[in-house]
Amino acid sequence: MTDFKSYYSLKQRSVEAHLSRLFTDAPPHLAPFYRMMRYPIDAGGKRLRPVLVLMVNDTFGGADASVLDTACALELIHTYSLVHDDLPAMDDDELRRGKPTVHIRYGEGNAILVGDALLTYAFSLAARSPLSDSAVRAVTGELADAAGCSGMVGGQFLDLCNEGSAIAFELLTSIHALKTGALIRAAVRIGAVAGGADDDTLTALTRYGEAIGLAFQIQDDILDVTSDTASLGKPVGSDEKNDKSTYVKFFGLDGAQKKAAAAVDAALEAIASCKGAEQLTGLARYIIERRS
Repeated sequence: MTDFKSYYSLKQRSVEAHLSRLFTDAPPHLAPFYRMMRYPIDAGGKRLRPVLVLMVNDTFGGADASVLDTACALELIHTYSLVHDDLPAMDDDELRRGKPTVHIRYGEGNAILVGDALLTYAFSLAARSPLSDSAVRAVTGELADAAGCSGMVGGQFLDLCNEGSAIAFELLTSIHALKTGALIRAAVRIGAVAGGADDDTLTALTRYGEAIGLAFQIQDDILDVTSDTASLGKPVGSDEKNDKSTYVKFFGLDGAQKKAAAAVDAALEAIASCKGAEQLTGLARYIIERRS
């Protein structure tokens, strides 16, 4: 079996190749705007969410080509969220993935429009997926639920309106589950639906997705206080600057690391009976071993 790092890199290259074909056929009068849309995509990233779609689909023997459109739609939604999250009205960050953020590079108004365009195009991309009609409907619904008020946007609202406030731990877990976890959970479910998972397997993979989503956010909380700008590609200490509640704030660094490890254990337990899930085991462990 291919080792996890090589396997992840292979899937990552498939995603990058597919993303590279987007927004390259601009009409002349919109060419400047298309370049703006490509800017945050070309900045790179782990591509965790689309890779996760490919990995889960691959677990059921599905071909990458069948889910690349939907996987990349998920990455566009994630990228739009970062563009808007960096805005002065949100986190007011000037650096993302080692490059000036979109509003610094092109202005605040254009950054808002870039985010809007990426989000809208994501659903156009998903709708053209070569999956069956029923699968397209299912995965498009997953995207909408994860991205909207019952998912990422709802989590961002809760995060924003509770900055500077002492909140209960239960609220923090809700914020994490919505703002970060929803798209990761959706990536797992989309890959499972596309791959034809049965109901019991989909339930198990959903638990896995929820657990790795939590682990991912806790690790982000940890990296915000332990890493550096060069490694992360964005300013560290932004949680403290914005007076946000985090797992580190609640439990301390050691306690947060234990919580992240426990979330990974829960993820592995969820897929213990799933055949062919070895690479998903590797991914769960990678999430809390990463340094960016």
